[in-house]
Amino acid sequence: MNILLVHNHYKWKGGEDAVVDAEAALLERHRHTVVRYEASNKVIGAESVGSRVQIAMRGFWNQQCYRELRGLIRRHQIAVMHCHNTFPLVSPAAYYAAAAEHVPVVQTLHNYRLLCVNAQLFRNGGPCEACVGHSPLRGVVHACYRGSHLASAAVAAMLVAHRLAGTWRRHVDRYIVLSEFARTLFVGAGLPADRVTVKPNFVDPDPGIGDHAGEYALFVGRLALEKGVAVLIEAWQQLAGTVPLRIVGDGPLRSLVEGACRENPAITYVGLRPAADVLELMKNATFLVLPSLWYEGFPLVVIEAFSTGLPAVVSDHESLTEIIGGGDLGWRAKSGSAEALAAVVRKTWHSRAEVATRGLAAREAFLGKYSAAINYVSLMGIYEAARQLTATTTTSHRPAASRSGH
Repeated sequence: MNILLVHNHYKWKGGEDAVVDAEAALLERHRHTVVRYEASNKVIGAESVGSRVQIAMRGFWNQQCYRELRGLIRRHQIAVMHCHNTFPLVSPAAYYAAAAEHVPVVQTLHNYRLLCVNAQLFRNGGPCEACVGHSPLRGVVHACYRGSHLASAAVAAMLVAHRLAGTWRRHVDRYIVLSEFARTLFVGAGLPADRVTVKPNFVDPDPGIGDHAGEYALFVGRLALEKGVAVLIEAWQQLAGTVPLRIVGDGPLRSLVEGACRENPAITYVGLRPAADVLELMKNATFLVLPSLWYEGFPLVVIEAFSTGLPAVVSDHESLTEIIGGGDLGWRAKSGSAEALAAVVRKTWHSRAEVATRGLAAREAFLGKYSAAINYVSLMGIYEAARQLTATTTTSHRPAASRSGH
């Protein structure tokens, strides 16, 4: 099968990019031909109010991408187009290009862009569902996209225009979401339930289980507000040096982390590390800490931890507690509360038998749900369902796309 992967990279490489690379490698290993169409936000210049608006407007329609994708589909005889991120440089024009060539479209929803102008359902330091199932007007009022009312209005206009045009319902044959939590949100907001399939992320190759003898807790992720980094630092201040912590990553709160390391010898900042190094840190760690303030999609870091037999302490958002199986694979602490996080970490640190039990359960969960073999079977089923839908859909149900997209 010839598969066209479409992805708009962000400026900083993250879990979403890693998932795209892993899926491409998985498909190629099973002898599929993978054609990649990629854009990168690194080409976007320095940000100003004007540039933020311009960036957001690009997300509405990119005629160049439309032409290029139609050419690729014809030239490589593409069977399925699988989109990951299309915002802002690729745009929904990608779907119309596939429709014009009668090629099915699969879209992985790594974030909440279709429901929220900032794609995170996050505002004022916590989850926000004000626009879910409604107009994104509140996102404009609160300047949720990059702190700009104008840029937020541009993103909101794109979302509303494509809702009215039927883009999300008529030109995407199958949606992949990463959790049941996400599926409930998207279906509740109007996506066709029979086209939304849960397929979580996976780790490949299997790194194997670790001995976890390093005697430290581990945080891996972007050093940003929504990741709960400030809550993490405050919780470790309350732990008063009793639990060693290693922090891996980079981001806007790096200076906060570096300052905490100077003040608290129990905290070690490791910096941004290659994937192989992160897995080794996981193999030695006692447990992972993920105190996110937002509704995480399905953080790859948790699956990586599980693959090494490392359980996780997570925030009590449903999006994360679903992953730890209600507690079988880790522990939950009240989101945003440093006191609650410190209490859970303290109790966990002194419950090593329980840590070992949940670590083994995490490893079993990885083997049973998050391995490459299982993911491949699921992905092929989704592709086949998309192809069957395209083959049986009549022209009256799915009109041919025009170059204008309307």
